[in-house]
Amino acid sequence: MHDERRRIEERVQRLHDQRIKTAIYAATVPFEVEAWQAPGEPVPFEEAAAASYEPFAMGTPWGPPWGTTWFRMRGQVPAEWAGKRVEAVIDLGFVGDWPGNQAEALVHLTDGTPLKAVNPLNQYVAIANPATGGETVDYLVEAASNPDILADNFSKITPLGDKLTAGDQPIYTFRSADIAILDEEVWHLDLDVQVLRELMLELGEHDPRRHEIAHALDRAMDLLDLDDVSGSAPAVRESLQPVLSRPAHASAHTVSGVGHAHIDSAWLWPIRETKRKTSRTFSNVTSLADEYDDFIFACSQAQQYEWVRDNYPKVWARIQESVKKGQWAPVGGMWVESDGNLPGGEAVARQFIHGKRFFIEHFGIETKGVWLPDSFGYNAAYPQIAKLAGNEWFLTQKISWNQTNRFPHHTFWWEGIDGTRIFTHFPPVDTYNARFSGEEMSRAVRNYQEKGGASRSLAPFGWGDGGGGPTREIMERARRLADLEGSAKVVVEHPDEFFAKAREEYPDAPVWVGELYLELHRATYTSQARTKQGNRRSEHLLREAELWATTAALHAPGYAYPHEKLDRLWKTVLLHQFHDILPGSSIAWVHREAEAEYARVAGELKELTAEALAALGAGGPRAFNTSPYDRAEVVRTADGAPVYVEVPASGSVPLTGARPPQPVTVSGRVLDNGLVRVEVAEDGTLSSVRDLRADREVLADQGNLLRLHTDLPNYWDAWDIDKHYQNRYTDLLDASSVTVVEQDPLVGAVRVERSFGKGSTITQTITVRAGSPRIDIETDIDWHETEKILKAAFPVDIRAPHSSAEIQFGHIQRPTHTNTSWEAARFEVSGHRWVHLGEPGYGVAVINDSTYGHDVSRTVREDGGTTTTVRLSLVRAPRIPDPEADQGRHRFTYALLPGATVEDAVAEGYALNLPLRVAEAAGAPAPVVSVEGEGVTVEAVKLADDASGDVVVRLYESRGGRAQGVLRTGFPLAGAQITDLLERPLEDADLADGGVSVTLRPFQILTLRLRRG
Repeated sequence: MHDERRRIEERVQRLHDQRIKTAIYAATVPFEVEAWQAPGEPVPFEEAAAASYEPFAMGTPWGPPWGTTWFRMRGQVPAEWAGKRVEAVIDLGFVGDWPGNQAEALVHLTDGTPLKAVNPLNQYVAIANPATGGETVDYLVEAASNPDILADNFSKITPLGDKLTAGDQPIYTFRSADIAILDEEVWHLDLDVQVLRELMLELGEHDPRRHEIAHALDRAMDLLDLDDVSGSAPAVRESLQPVLSRPAHASAHTVSGVGHAHIDSAWLWPIRETKRKTSRTFSNVTSLADEYDDFIFACSQAQQYEWVRDNYPKVWARIQESVKKGQWAPVGGMWVESDGNLPGGEAVARQFIHGKRFFIEHFGIETKGVWLPDSFGYNAAYPQIAKLAGNEWFLTQKISWNQTNRFPHHTFWWEGIDGTRIFTHFPPVDTYNARFSGEEMSRAVRNYQEKGGASRSLAPFGWGDGGGGPTREIMERARRLADLEGSAKVVVEHPDEFFAKAREEYPDAPVWVGELYLELHRATYTSQARTKQGNRRSEHLLREAELWATTAALHAPGYAYPHEKLDRLWKTVLLHQFHDILPGSSIAWVHREAEAEYARVAGELKELTAEALAALGAGGPRAFNTSPYDRAEVVRTADGAPVYVEVPASGSVPLTGARPPQPVTVSGRVLDNGLVRVEVAEDGTLSSVRDLRADREVLADQGNLLRLHTDLPNYWDAWDIDKHYQNRYTDLLDASSVTVVEQDPLVGAVRVERSFGKGSTITQTITVRAGSPRIDIETDIDWHETEKILKAAFPVDIRAPHSSAEIQFGHIQRPTHTNTSWEAARFEVSGHRWVHLGEPGYGVAVINDSTYGHDVSRTVREDGGTTTTVRLSLVRAPRIPDPEADQGRHRFTYALLPGATVEDAVAEGYALNLPLRVAEAAGAPAPVVSVEGEGVTVEAVKLADDASGDVVVRLYESRGGRAQGVLRTGFPLAGAQITDLLERPLEDADLADGGVSVTLRPFQILTLRLRRG
């Protein structure tokens, strides 16, 4: 029996692959082809249409890396083909089995109308169905020769990731361009056999259905005339109908299919290429919608819609029509599918604000769910942020990539740090590029964790990243699998419908509390450090510009709030938070451009802030505090002199200076300001940090110990840091110089210089300032290492059962032990501006201005005490996909804050990231808003987006407890409303004593809209 089954399987496979599939196109005639190589970057259609073309023969190499070649294709449908279904079939020289990241093209009519894209698994363009015979075909085809960066499965170091280093030799060979007859009976037979054969192979050895299908296929192959596949196809298909029409079991799992094309907004190609990828894919999708009335396509990322709207208006019009017909479903409600860990809280809010507004404005649709299938873990503030933006559900599948622990649910309620829950689903098919293969259908059922409680799951189908999206073959598979015995049932429907049914079926789904930590891709917290620094600084410069622009708009006659400029700059920052840009996993071209964009954004925002402050009137120098906390610290004047100032939150004071509580003394390598005493060892590490207020030593060993680890993960260099990196390292203890560089009553500083490795250098300035226990370590690295990671360690004498790391609108606690495999898997984690370690009565924080990755570990010393160590991940050196990742100069600051509560960490995190600004200005008005009450932290102050002049304030509870306070305004207050993130009123706020009464639960976010009197 076993041999007989194998015989049948091998027979069916050979006949399918070698006879049926090859007969799908019954006859062909070649196009007459000419070519024109566009110089440099892509050109508009009009320029290409006017170019001079040269004859081009099939089999000719074409396309330098990142080049654009335009092909003119002319032909005529033979008269004898009348009544046939006729298509253009084009093979640009496609390679490999992944449809993205290689050659692709957009086919235009000669008037510039985009028809459809040509992709590796979607090579046809409809000409006529049926043809009348004699039709003239005239196309202009824009072909992109994008190189395959992923050759050799992420193991090849290549210069192809930047047009500056990729060379100019052709990388593809054009195979064919034909006008062809599609034999529909053979094409359908091909799909019938595929679906049945794949189902058969997934069924168990003892399943009668497997044997029934096998024998039906064997008998069908007997009917196939090898000399006339086309003529015999109807009889073969008819013989298979009994096994294709057997209905599924009543209890069969239901897979809700939704068309999808996951298009990374940049990754192994630059942003300019994504703009073209979207036009190609969206052309395909709208064409497919014309063929299949039951087709539905879900598409996220408002940024990509905007690109198509601005660059391909005819494709945009087709999208709008598909939305009206209900076949195109805007989803996600975010500007891009951003990284799930690294963007700041306000930035995540703006992702939803800008994304949802775009869909409301252009389609009249408010999206209901968060669509993030591919980001590298998800912060625990997402449920609340998503719900405040009006979302009801959350979708991802990336957690299925966990290295160690299998996530226990596919359908569940996800609870965030504030207690908000959102209904969440992970598709058990474990892909967002499904094609409804037999293996995928079996996997979806086999994986599904909710068996017995629920019976349905979602499957996004279609080829992404330039693959062209869903295909007619996938739709045909879905139709055959709609109700087929032995398989899950497939229904194509809107994701909103799936989530409504899933929630109704499983209202008491289990609950997962806290972050969705991906046990993979942990290096994305650190790779491409300059990109991450650009994001962090842009977020804080945006906050600064909005606050002072609001101040000027309220108090400076004639000043116009820069709505449009801020909107544009926010969108630029949001775009670069995409989950392959900000994480550092893109090619060199992407990160080179990102650094340039961040520099441009910084320049514009500094100019906007300067204009706002200048509008307040001329005057003497003042210190401006953008932070939501009062500050007493040392600032530098224009000539570099230190001045001690005390500045209220969101306010300013003249730069006349105040008397510090105690001066700084410097004795040898010892810095002392009466609050802390810091001793720098001969090797440049911190040998002692004594908290003079608590009279205790903070360090348990060398502080600021720089450790250089070998860092070569098993796969995915830019993405991963594997635990074995810990096994090989070098401590950087050879200091070329340790020098006192500042000795002033207000500032004391020691500079440490080191050289190591392949010519790398590190210069660190350790600074103590009057009135502050914070010890700053300003760092300048000239980095030339490869396959290394540099960490900075702070072992502290604290027995901390958990660490607390800042995330969006709050913080998360993680155990410092590894009792379970879940805890052990978190050997590298992310945080924002601070990490806090505490025991009852005492804590220490490590603050940073641009670092996200870190690890925390515990050891028990011989004296019985416990050492808890925080190590910041400063810089890496992966070589794939960017061989020069992180090479060169890095400048950043991190700090140790002894004796810190969580509230201290919050305040100093803002302070380090929002340095006091010194500017010439008249006496500044009172702060736009101020808060009375601990734990209430203001995150954003701006004017309302509707240009009404109302002031919008976003605040949150930052300590993890309940908070009460009063928000006071620096302007007459006529009324206040609580709104959602989109600034739409929810209810009136409580007014009390001329301000707004605020009561917050732990980590609650509150948006207030304040009406001026």
